[in-house]
Amino acid sequence: MANRDTQTVILSRQTILLVTAVGVGLLTLCYVLGVQVGKQSAALRHPAARGAGEDLQELPASVADQLLALESSGGADAGLQKPAPAKPAAKEPPPVEVRLPPPAKADPPPARTNPPPAPADKATAATRWTLQLISTPDPQEAQRMALRAKAAGFPTATLAEKGLYKVRLATPGPREAMDATSLRLKTRGFKPFAMKVE
Repeated sequence: MANRDTQTVILSRQTILLVTAVGVGLLTLCYVLGVQVGKQSAALRHPAARGAGEDLQELPASVADQLLALESSGGADAGLQKPAPAKPAAKEPPPVEVRLPPPAKADPPPARTNPPPAPADKATAATRWTLQLISTPDPQEAQRMALRAKAAGFPTATLAEKGLYKVRLATPGPREAMDATSLRLKTRGFKPFAMKVE
């Protein structure tokens, strides 16, 4: 047999543990650096934090302002082309006029004989109610609320009392009608409350 020179490497437990610890340390360092680089690149992609005033400037204009802008630009049909009139495909027969005999006159319903309301009922029937939408010291806020309610189909009146501007519905009514109107207002995002009209 031929003699071969062999080299033997002897590793102790301490050497194996040291190599393992260095490897784990390098992997941990690579992970931490990767996370930091990812955070910095994400921060560069997103805009810097803005103040509250800048966010408010990006809100859409109020409904009244949008309507005014639409009217001044020529209306909703501005810039739209009107379609050409369609050609009739076939002649239609002339319409036939049908005359119906007048309806027979019915007897008027008998008059109701309700007992007169009790005194307490008269007091509640005479009481008129309205809904107040806002009470604020800021006249611009009161005006915005009045315009918003008008755009939703609820005419309002603004009163100035004791340094406060109060936006209320323009037409008072009985309590039942105001409760029904209050429900309709709440579905549109308002927070009304009922008040007696003096």
